[in-house]
Amino acid sequence: MIPMGAPSMADEAKTVADGQADDPANGPPRLLAQPPKVINVGLERFAEGLAAQGFAVQHVQWSPPAGGDARLAELLSKLGS
Repeated sequence: MIPMGAPSMADEAKTVADGQADDPANGPPRLLAQPPKVINVGLERFAEGLAAQGFAVQHVQWSPPAGGDARLAELLSKLGS
C-alpha cells in the first residue's frame, strides 16, 4: 500500500523523464533521503557490522550448494530429477 501523500509511480517516472530525479538543485537524491535497509545474504559478519552501526539489517543464512563443490552440486542436482 502506498502511503497517502507519497508520490505515485507515474509521478516518479515523470521526475526521472524530466531529468530531475538526482539533480542537486532539487536536494539530495531520494535514495539517500532515508537510512538504508539491508538484506544480507551469506556472511553474517557483514550483518553484524551494519547492525552495530544502527542500520536495519535482515540476515539470510545461505551457503553455496554442496559447499561450493561444482562436481558434487551437479551430482546432487541429478538426484532431484
